[in-house]
Amino acid sequence: MITFHNPFHQGHAPVHEFFRGERVPCFEKPARVDYVEGALRARGHGLMAPDVDSAPVLSQVHAPRYLAFLQTAWQHWLALDPANAGVQPFPSVWPVRTLRSDLEPENFVARLGLYSMDNGTPMASGTWAAAKAGADAAASAATLVARGARAAFCCTRPPGHHAGPDFMGGYCFLNNAAVAAQVLRNQGAQRVALLDVDYHHGNGTQSIFYDRADVLFISIHGDPRTEYPFYLGHADETGVGEGAGFNLNLPLPAGTSATTWFDALESACARIASQGADALVVSLGLDTFEGDPISKFALASADFTRVGERLARAGLPTVFVLEGGYAAAELGTNAVNVLDGFEQV
Repeated sequence: MITFHNPFHQGHAPVHEFFRGERVPCFEKPARVDYVEGALRARGHGLMAPDVDSAPVLSQVHAPRYLAFLQTAWQHWLALDPANAGVQPFPSVWPVRTLRSDLEPENFVARLGLYSMDNGTPMASGTWAAAKAGADAAASAATLVARGARAAFCCTRPPGHHAGPDFMGGYCFLNNAAVAAQVLRNQGAQRVALLDVDYHHGNGTQSIFYDRADVLFISIHGDPRTEYPFYLGHADETGVGEGAGFNLNLPLPAGTSATTWFDALESACARIASQGADALVVSLGLDTFEGDPISKFALASADFTRVGERLARAGLPTVFVLEGGYAAAELGTNAVNVLDGFEQV
């Protein structure tokens, strides 16, 4: 399968994050993609650099002032104090209920809080370049599929599905899957199905498309009553306005077996078929793996081959976009199992 990689992903390499109140090494680290790229090469999948500029599409899925903040955030951080080059910025205040978010503060940390949904999305000097190149890779993969390829894979980090129209979170800055879906729409697909199989609900993607009927969003994920992102992903969220009926959440309890998970996948595929999508984007989170350090589903490596086989039977031009998955050593095997399973059908 043709794969677009991110030549700048290693520039996004923050050292630590906060997890359950503790300062810990980052789970979302460059080695994740290194393992996937190694597995791709070992099984004969070619890697290509992005060849499409995502900038026009980014402005269709993200707010202009949010994009402007991301692009200049590190420079503003250094302008406060050159010593900040060795310090990771974290938000410490957020505009929650009754507070205003329409006015952008001048204070940098306040702006960081304005555009953040959590304090678990650390930035580094190369964050913008990595995130933008990842969006370029997603746009490149979607363009290839729009021009007739059966499928393509966007192998990139940081991931994207928690990034909303005007906020970052969950290690995500730009929503690569949303970029891919919008490119497919721009290039002729009347309706795109966007299936998120990450352990964590794709709250950012849902927020981007929640009032739209041209993108059907479906997510299979850990129940938000106990699992991140907590505040979105419930089954009663079905879309609003023109988007009513075009959002399907399939939350599952922690500890869900592979059998139950595949039942949910069947429900998702049935909805995709019934609503007549022209193309499919898969937010390919691999943290459903039984050995993932921060997730609680029970898929084995062999199950990911079955995932690819089932998605192939949908019979749609497909863009795969890498999302989460933090058992780094197994990540490559699991990712390529999905792609090989897809290509075998």
